[in-house]
Amino acid sequence: MNLNVVLPLCSSLLSFVFFGLLVDQWRERRRAYQAVWALGMLWYAISAGTEFVGGAFGWSEPLYRAWYLIGATWVAGWLGLGTILLLGRTRFGYALATSLFLAGLFTALSEAKYHYSGSGIAPVLYFGIAVALAGAVAFDTFRGGDVWPRLVAGAIVAGTLASAVLMAVATLPAPGWIVDPITHIPTGDLIPGYLRLLTPLFNVTGAFALSLGAIFSAYIFMPKRRLIEYSLDRDQPVASLIANLLRAPVAVTVNLAVSLPGAAVALVSGRLNSRVPATILIAIGGFIPAVTSGLNRFGNTGAFFVGEFLGVVFLLAGFLASIEVFAQFRIPFTGVVLRARREPDAR
Repeated sequence: MNLNVVLPLCSSLLSFVFFGLLVDQWRERRRAYQAVWALGMLWYAISAGTEFVGGAFGWSEPLYRAWYLIGATWVAGWLGLGTILLLGRTRFGYALATSLFLAGLFTALSEAKYHYSGSGIAPVLYFGIAVALAGAVAFDTFRGGDVWPRLVAGAIVAGTLASAVLMAVATLPAPGWIVDPITHIPTGDLIPGYLRLLTPLFNVTGAFALSLGAIFSAYIFMPKRRLIEYSLDRDQPVASLIANLLRAPVAVTVNLAVSLPGAAVALVSGRLNSRVPATILIAIGGFIPAVTSGLNRFGNTGAFFVGEFLGVVFLLAGFLASIEVFAQFRIPFTGVVLRARREPDAR
């Protein structure tokens, strides 16, 4: 059994199933984040599908271009955007602004270390875009606005179109594709630097939004113990707000950790809001492929297909665990309700 064929095939099929479920949910509720998540899972399915075709029938230049463009660039960005739209009325914008800045910094540092061929002015340009967008997101979050999700959405759309154009005009050395000589898993080594350096803006920010946004949601809905207090109230003095912003990551981490035993008890007794286990599963599903794709970028390809498969398994499990999916048992793409249930009291 060739795992380089079986794992991408399973990932692709599960992703197409998940895409269908998300489209069905969007038909019922018409929420923008559901449509964006559906598009992200469609990219996931197509990307894994290119890996299946390449492993089973051989790689070609068009297949390799599609694999890198969709998988390395679009998947994480669009899945993360769905979470950004979901959390657009919260103060998650502060965390997102930080991730945007770190993504731009990672881009600049990657070029400084690896000197990708054909980078040109891309590192400086991408870093500037990341910093400007991070500043706009942070400012809008501070003023209590809801514009920042649309700013990020515009950036993702623009980046998607730009990456498609850049890939279309890119020149790849013969034979136009490359795989690891040991694992036979594709790598991005043939991709020009200006395209390789674009991917962190999508991947770092997207993976952060998907995983950390899910943890943020779990923290909101779980019964909490607060050992460290903090406030992000925008009416406090600026110096106090900055101090609280610096304290918040530590506070949330500690408070989340000490709240887990109580959440476990609530889960066993049936009192835990279903969004908590669901979003934790989603966080795991976003984190695993982010790690394995990062390892692939730096030459450690062995876990890439495994991480991709586990990612979609956990994402789908999180979706299925949510009461929002099974609040009503109905035939997909119809209004026929078979059975309904109520969310248990989470108090």
